[in-house]
Amino acid sequence: MTIRVAIIGCGSIAAHRHAPEYANNPHVTIAAYYDRNRERAETLALRYGGKVVDDYREIMEDETIDAISDCSSNETHHVISTTALRHGKHVLCEKPLAVTCEQAAEIIRASKESGKILMVGHNQRLTAAHQKAREILASGELGSVLSYKTNFGHKGPEYWSATKGKATWFFDKQRSVLGVAGDLGIHKVDLMRYLLQDEFAEVTAVEGVLDKTDEQGQPIPVCDNMLCLFKMRSGILGTAAFSWTWYGEEDNSTILYCERGELRIYPDPAYQLEVVKGNRERIRYQLEAIQTNDNQTNSGVIDAFVDSILHGKEPPVSGEDGMIALQVVLAALESARTGAKVTIPAIVW
Repeated sequence: MTIRVAIIGCGSIAAHRHAPEYANNPHVTIAAYYDRNRERAETLALRYGGKVVDDYREIMEDETIDAISDCSSNETHHVISTTALRHGKHVLCEKPLAVTCEQAAEIIRASKESGKILMVGHNQRLTAAHQKAREILASGELGSVLSYKTNFGHKGPEYWSATKGKATWFFDKQRSVLGVAGDLGIHKVDLMRYLLQDEFAEVTAVEGVLDKTDEQGQPIPVCDNMLCLFKMRSGILGTAAFSWTWYGEEDNSTILYCERGELRIYPDPAYQLEVVKGNRERIRYQLEAIQTNDNQTNSGVIDAFVDSILHGKEPPVSGEDGMIALQVVLAALESARTGAKVTIPAIVW
């Protein structure tokens, strides 16, 4: 079976991950591309094959297209993904799933009513290091997790996005909406749910614009840094830092403090996982090359999405997962805005 896919939004995430990973999957043909900047779509079409359309609705109406990657900017996910699902297409939506929980719920509803697969591009839970970490935690060899700290930061999207410099859409309040919280923070929220097999209960957060400026030299209207203190439903406490202003090396590390030792994820470029037991014994794992903006490796997202379509099974990151991660990020932004602790209620499906 060959799956015909289309990519909507042909910026950096499409160019570095979606398009090449689809092209490397033997079950996929890339049929079409759309981007508001036609030149970007043409660049991908020239390299990987397929046609370029001037209106994404042409893709929706094309009954030969089975699935889409929604790589558009944040504010349009709910429009494009919902429309695609209602036109009978499977959808891989980049994170964040939407910018409000109401929009996210609309996308999920469209998936359920159409019977089509909806997957969200939270790639961190698919890395070999994070999957091994979950296996170690679930084995109980370190006992229960008591607390954690997790970081995700780099020098900023203006170095990564298709529009280099201060004109990047990530700095546009109307398009990005959530700033660094929706770009990097939401990844770590999803990861901690995956690793701990637990839900977020409370958050206290602060955010700010510490260094990024727009084209006029004014502070950008979305946060470039956020710090969070989390409490999980089980009582586990954790801290998280998300930043667009870490101008040295990218940091994507996590430490879990357990009853009988520590689990360190991405502690050093030479190895990706380290177990430090109470007796000071150290066990180090070399599992993969860490994926960064400067070192692009196969994310596993595309292959997992295609596998779900081929076998009619639930994807490893569901629409519900995407909505829960969004809910936590929105709660953190509310806490930062009000200066108060915010309780995160369970979503009733």
